[in-house]
Amino acid sequence: MGLTCFIFRFLRRPQLDTAEGRVDIRVEHGPGVRWFCPTCGRELACRDHVEPRVWRHLDTCQFKTFLHARIPRVDCPEHGVLQVNVPWAESKARFTILMERLIIDVLTECATVTGARRILRITWDEAWGVMERAVRRGRERKQSNPSRYLGVDEKAFRKGHDYVTVVCDLIGSTVEYVADERKAESLEGYYLQFTKAQLERIKAVAMDMWEPYFKATLKHVPDAAGKIVHDRFHVMKHVGEAVDRVRKQEHRELTSQDDHRLKGTKFLWLYREENLPDKHRPALEALKTANLKVAKAWAMKESLNDVWKYLSTGWARRFVKRWLVWVNRSDLAPMRKVGGLIQRHLENILTFCRHRITNGVAEGLNSKIMAIKRKACGYRNREHFKTAIYFFCGGLDLYPASS
Repeated sequence: MGLTCFIFRFLRRPQLDTAEGRVDIRVEHGPGVRWFCPTCGRELACRDHVEPRVWRHLDTCQFKTFLHARIPRVDCPEHGVLQVNVPWAESKARFTILMERLIIDVLTECATVTGARRILRITWDEAWGVMERAVRRGRERKQSNPSRYLGVDEKAFRKGHDYVTVVCDLIGSTVEYVADERKAESLEGYYLQFTKAQLERIKAVAMDMWEPYFKATLKHVPDAAGKIVHDRFHVMKHVGEAVDRVRKQEHRELTSQDDHRLKGTKFLWLYREENLPDKHRPALEALKTANLKVAKAWAMKESLNDVWKYLSTGWARRFVKRWLVWVNRSDLAPMRKVGGLIQRHLENILTFCRHRITNGVAEGLNSKIMAIKRKACGYRNREHFKTAIYFFCGGLDLYPASS
């Protein structure tokens, strides 16, 4: 079928229109040429031709270039009357393969459809059509197997608790699946693509403590109870929020006594001690020596960070249980509450000792998705948002196949 490119020839010299800034090239095929059925590949004679079609090609000296041809049709005994494939474009495409590859490259670099269409002098709909076809093509080519190490997280589509569920490959750093909302059914849609034997390939799944994701994974992934890893970032985020609630409560109490020493100290308590900027250390050290409730909560937070250094599940469990005793005996209600949360999810926090994965890759992809969304000034259409995620973060083979 690759020999088809030698069958076509120029019908006449290219036409140059300087006023319109375009070049038109018309091609035809010679007499007696036989063609291949696009479905089964059977060699057949030309039956007739469709109406002339036009494809946008790479520019010639900054002039838009258009290719014109009448595509032959064949009458296959098995598949009926069909258009043959031409070597310079995919079926139903408006652009040649070379032009479509260029559009994909420019879209990838610009990260916005508007910027790409201005550079290439095409319409928004044409650019978006190329993006949609590229994503569809890439997803069809993708190997049908789940990744061995998965990350599951949600991403805000727009304000008002409107989310999409994002499943990513933690090894390849690519988005594997995007679904509406953040329900159990959202994640189940990913697992239902695979057989039980394929799902057994999954070694671990990193996620936050969102119950619908947890239940969906338990339902579909074999031996999931030992494979789910509650992400360190999200666990410590809950603990950090509890510390901040302690600070707020104590700040209100101190302010009522005309004591403002906790004013403006929010982020001092949220930093990990080793990440605290040097310029803030004297202020934190001074506050730590005072008999403050928030200082005690901060010490609990810093102590819990050590659990992720353990390699043994048994020793990690002993450490957390001692930490929970400390928290539960304190008079800090927010810390006792987060301690209860950790107690309920303890077994799947400790699975980190075996699998040692986090959702750091997913958080990095979330940042990339946020940048794409910001450059596009947001998305009104949820399907467009999902297409953009796959295009920029899916690690897909986006290019059309060359003949």
